[in-house]
This record gives sequence, structure tokens and C-alpha cells, in this order.
Amino acid sequence: MRFSACITFALLCFSAMAGGQSQAEPTVRGTGDLGLVIERAHGSIQVIETSQRTALGRVKGLGDLSHASAVYSRDGRYAYIFGRDGGLSKVDILQQRIVNRIVQSGNSIGGAISQDGSLVAVSNYKPGGVKVFDAASLELVADIPAQASDGSGLSKVVGLADAPGQRFIFSLYNAGEIWIADFSARDSNGANMKLTKHADIGELPYDGLITDDGRYYIAGLFGEDGMAMLDLWQPEKGVRRILDGYGRGEEKLPVYKMPHLEGWARAGDVIFLPAVGRHEVLVVEPGSWREVGRIPVHGQPIFAVARPDGRQVWVNFAHPRNDTVQVIDVPSRKIIHQFKPGKAVLHLEFTPRGEQVWISVRDADRVDVYDTESFERLQALPAQKPSGIFLTARANRIGL
Repeated sequence: MRFSACITFALLCFSAMAGGQSQAEPTVRGTGDLGLVIERAHGSIQVIETSQRTALGRVKGLGDLSHASAVYSRDGRYAYIFGRDGGLSKVDILQQRIVNRIVQSGNSIGGAISQDGSLVAVSNYKPGGVKVFDAASLELVADIPAQASDGSGLSKVVGLADAPGQRFIFSLYNAGEIWIADFSARDSNGANMKLTKHADIGELPYDGLITDDGRYYIAGLFGEDGMAMLDLWQPEKGVRRILDGYGRGEEKLPVYKMPHLEGWARAGDVIFLPAVGRHEVLVVEPGSWREVGRIPVHGQPIFAVARPDGRQVWVNFAHPRNDTVQVIDVPSRKIIHQFKPGKAVLHLEFTPRGEQVWISVRDADRVDVYDTESFERLQALPAQKPSGIFLTARANRIGL
């Protein structure tokens, strides 16, 4: 008996020294400092953590991620990845595995998750429209074809965002419309969804954003010199044109890449917006929505992103000037720092309290982490053609 007990004790000690937990048991940890990096050319994501600034692992088999984005479940454990091939993938970032994956269209451009986290919506180019899925099972809840009000056919859908009250809001690129899909009264079968349409908002809305309080939805217009704004507290008042003619009287420049309005920045008492086709960032007063200033920048801005405390706005640029990042000081509205991480800086993401910014440098196969006070590079992580960076803090913010 004593010999057997000694053997058992030795085996237990060896097991503890050899690794402790069984491989079947996931490491117990929270998700608050996690995130993911899209590896656009390889159909994969890297799972990252910001506390020690390391990569934890890679998830493969996610399809065409050439224009991919992601949203998170309420607890930050599951990421929903929207691929350009119409793929919708649910990924467990703690276990680093695909939970479910469907191909729901021929060409999709992004998505959103509802206020209560129960619904995931995907905006589609082909066929034009929005599909809404149960977040737990990825079963289809609603199919909303984007039929133009003038009967001209299906439209591409862009600028899809979640809004308070279990609503999704989006723009019809070809039709020049903004629609609101309200799921607040839906039953278990998805019935009772209410659809509100606003036509004639302007020509070719190319993207949209919702303000961080969930009140205003703004669509950028590629076909016109201005933007369209809808007040979601008073949607019955219709769409209002804002910033009309901000490029009037100036030489039109070729547009190398459309700016992403999701990268708008509210900082202090103003909003910073990338100007389409111009080497400028517009400064806009919320409420009146009038332009109150412009800041000349290095190139055509793609993202203008505010540090969480609102003191700085970081800007990246379109090809061929996409190797540079500039930092705007908000009180002075002047550029206080400029640096060149490398060719094809595609995305910037701040940690929730703003002490770090993570930057994808596609052509260098690298993600850099910078201190936002000293501008010192803290870490460089290898990545396969990285693009979007999405931290789990997005789970608790409207429109992200």
C-alpha cells in the first residue's frame, strides 16, 4: 500500500511539473485586455493581449479577409468576423477556434451587433441588402433586400451601424437612401421588424458613422460635396445636409482610397472628420454641424482617431503617402508629431485608456505598439499582412 501510494504521489508531482492543467482545460482569464489583428492575405486572425503586448495565437480558415472587420459579444469572448467573400465567422478568442462559420452572401462589406448582443447584422454588396442573424446560433433572423425606392433595383449597402433601441442603420450606395431596421418589437421568429426608409439623401453615400452617444448618423457622400445627417432622436424630421460645399472652389484631387468614417474623432468640443480627396481634416461643431476649422495634413486621410481622453487625434493616409502617421494636438489644432512606421499603415487602435496605440503596417508584416505620450515604440509584433485591429473594449461602445 505504501509503495502504491508513493507511486501515485510521484505521478501527481510529475503531472504538476509537466504542465499542471490538462490541455482540455482553457486557461482561466478575462477578455478585457484581448483583441485581434486581421491578417488580410492569409484568411487568419491573430489573438493579441495588450497588458504584456504579446500575440497569443492564430486562428485560420476565415476566408477572404481583404476588407474584413469585427464586432464582439457583450462579454468580449466571441468575435464575429465579416469577410469580403460573404463569410460570417464566430470565433472564440479564449480558445482560439472557430465556433461557427457561414457564407451568407457573395460579397459583404461589414457588420454590427445589436444593443443587447442578441443579433448580428451583415451589410452586403452582392446581393445588395442586409441579413440579420441570431448571435448564438448564426441562424437567419431577417433578410432585408436593399431595393431602391425608385424601382431601379438592388443597391450595395454601406455604413451599417448599431443604434440604441435594437436598431440597425445603414446606407444604400447606389440608391442614395438611409434605412433604419428596428428589431425592438420582434418575436422569437424575427417577425415585427419595422423598416423606415429615407430617400434622396444625396449621391453615392460611401460610408456612415454613428456618434458615440448613438444620436446622430452621418453618411459621407462620394458623388456630392457634403454629408447627410439623420438625428435618431427625431428621425421623423428626415435627413439634413451638412458641410455642403466644403471643397467648393478648390481643385478636385483624385481619390486614392475612400476615408473610413468609422474613424471619426470626437475630441473636446468638436469632431474631426477626414475630408474626401483632400489633404485636410475637417473640424466640425456637433449640434450645429457647421465647419469651424481645417487642418492641413500629410495626405488624403483615411482614419482620424481620437485618443480616449480626447487630447490627441492620430491620422493615417491613403496610398501613395501611406507610410506616415501624424498626431494632432486638439487644443492647438496643430500637428505635434509625425513619424513613418513603414509602407501601408492601414489601421490604428487605442487601448481603452489611451496609453497605447496599436498600428498595423501591412507591407512590413508587422504590428507596432506606441506609447502615446512619449511616442516611443514599445513593441513590434510579426503579422501576416495585417490590416484591421479590433480590441474587446469595442464590445461596450455604440457603433463599433
